[in-house]
Formats: sequence, structure tokens, C-alpha cells
Amino acid sequence: MHSTAPHSENSLGLPGKAADHRVVVAMSGGVDSSVVAGLLAREGFEVVGMTLQLYDHGAMVGKKGACCAGSDIHDARLVAEKLGIAHYVLDYESRFHEGVIEAFADAYVRGETPVPCIACNQTVKFTDLLAAARTLGASALATGHYVTSREIDGRRHLFRPHDEKRDQSYFLFATTPEQLDYVRFPLGEMPKDRVRELAAEMGLVVADKADSQDICFVPDGRYARVVAAMRPEATRSGAIRHLDGRVLGTHDGVINYTVGQRRGLNIAVGEPLFVVKIDAEANELIVGPREALKSHRVVLRDANWLGTPLGEEEARPVYARVRSTRPPRPATIRRNGAEYEVDIDGGEEGVAPGQACVLYASDEAGAEVLGGGFIREAHKADATSPVVPHPIHA
Repeated sequence: MHSTAPHSENSLGLPGKAADHRVVVAMSGGVDSSVVAGLLAREGFEVVGMTLQLYDHGAMVGKKGACCAGSDIHDARLVAEKLGIAHYVLDYESRFHEGVIEAFADAYVRGETPVPCIACNQTVKFTDLLAAARTLGASALATGHYVTSREIDGRRHLFRPHDEKRDQSYFLFATTPEQLDYVRFPLGEMPKDRVRELAAEMGLVVADKADSQDICFVPDGRYARVVAAMRPEATRSGAIRHLDGRVLGTHDGVINYTVGQRRGLNIAVGEPLFVVKIDAEANELIVGPREALKSHRVVLRDANWLGTPLGEEEARPVYARVRSTRPPRPATIRRNGAEYEVDIDGGEEGVAPGQACVLYASDEAGAEVLGGGFIREAHKADATSPVVPHPIHA
């Protein structure tokens, strides 16, 4: 059933031969995208490298593990020169600031836990960069993400990669079906070690370069400092309140805390307490025992569905992932208009509004990505809700 496009004689499933096509490669200056450019050039595609300049934060320009800043742009140029391909730098700094950094700060002010890599993919990478690739007459946009896509019944579907340790599907759930038909992910079936070997074989200067960090625009990993500079009102102190209503102390700004946090509360009550909710409107932290951290149901906003359409009020067994570092868990999804409700078997700890909940057909490597959404609210399941037997329990 899985098949590439008809009459394809190339690795990207495009009609005809590789030499018939121009392909734009999103080159971040890292090893993954550099190897993608090298592989496609070697195969015979006309490869055009495009690098995005997204920010310039002084010390960040030369910081190890960053991306899309000064030294990385230089590395991308060196790789393109070595491969003999065209290379362009696109200045998307203002777009990135508006669509990613500003949105990141606003989310923390609302008491949410945002995932800026998803916002970046939704805006500058798979909207603006994709449009630029089309303007150049490219047949596809290729990236170094560790996911795969295959054509099934006339459209491309998204899947987890071969190497589960490198799985980036969590950050790509919002890719639309139209974007999936245009974007390609050549590294999805390859382990990272092999990618580095290929980079060395190609003589690329980035063969041993460190991987980029998740939050690329935070110079020292201290995101609260970045948010405080942009939204100083979010540093107002407020009450730390127990679930039972008692005020136990004060906090120094909601942006300094996340759901599930225990350290830094500076309250002593004889039992370990965790942040179970951030009430930004009241400027309060709600704390409670560890068992209060577990959420059984999440309601999703801004959902993007990639799998077989889900009928109104239909319940379907899926696997849900609420953080990129956690494995998918058995769950049940049902649609309610534009929103989706997901009941997670056994619940998950530390689920916060703003995080993504990504849905899969199974919990194995290579599983299809069915879509997902951003968590609007999380709470314990209603005991009266119907439960759909999950395949592993049936």
C-alpha cells in the first residue's frame, strides 16, 4: 500500500529523474541539513540551499548549539561551497520575532508552557520558506528533520523515524496535508551515527558539530529572563495558594514557574508540594501534592488532523504524547466541533496548557502521526465519559 509517486526514479518520490527537479534544502548550518543537501546533490537534483537568519543576540551568534545565527550561516555557506550548490540567506528576523519570540513571551504571561520549535515550523519554516521555495520553481523543500513521509492513496502521510532517539515528529504535528505533499525528509530512515559518517565522507566542516538546542533564541537557557525583558509586568509577585485555599507564601512572577515544578517555591509546610496550576489572571500559583499533578483528559485547541477523518462525536483509540521527551501513551480521542478531547489511559503528570499533545497510530518506531493540537486545558477525566477499549487492552 505504501508507495511513492508514479513513474518516480528518485529518492524523493517526484515524477521522473532527479535531474528533472530543483529542490530547496533548508540549511541551518548543522550536520543534518548539510547531509541532506549533499545526498540530494549527489543524486543529481539541482539543489538550492536556503538559510534563515532569525535573530542576532550578540553572544548568541557564536554560541555552540545554536542555529540560524551568525556562525551557523557561515557554516552553511562553507557547506554549500564544498558541495558546489547555490546558497541564499533569507532575513526573516522580524517575522521570527513576531511569530515565535513574541508569541513565546505572551504564552508565558498567560501561564502557559509554549513550544517555540513548533511555532517556528508553523511560521517561518513551513510557511515563509516553503513559499520562497515555490517562488524559485522548486519541486520540493527538503529538511534535516528526523521523520518520514510516504504517499498513500494519493497524499503523503507523516511517520515517526527509524531512530526513536532522534524522533522530531512531536515538533511537526502541525504540518498541514498541503505542506506534507511538498516537503521531504530524507533522513527519516537513517540513524544519526550514519549521518555523521556521511558528513565526514563528504568532507563537510560540520561533521562533528554539536546539535542545536530546542530554544535557540534563549542565550543561556534562562527563558524567564528573556520573557521578563519583553513583558516586565509578568514579574509581579503574587500568592502561592494550596489547593485547599490556604495562602502559603508569595512568588516572584508567574513566568518563573511551570506546572510540575517543585524547586524554588520557598515554602515549608512539612510535605513536598508541586505547582499544579498557574492562574495568570489572578497572578497566583496553585500548589498541591504530587498526585494532584496527574491529568487524565486534555482538551486541544488549534488542532491539525492528518489521519483518517474523525467523525463528530466519534471516539477512537490512539497513542498520545504530551511532551517530546515522553513516549506515546494509550489514549482515546473524540472530536467536538473544532476541538478534540483526549483521555489518556492512567493519566500523565505535569501536563500544562500551551504544550502540544501529539497523536499516533501506535507507540512503535515508524508509527503514523495522526495529528494533534495545543493543550487548552487539562483535568481529571469525568467518570461518566464512555471509554473506548484500546487495542493493547482488548
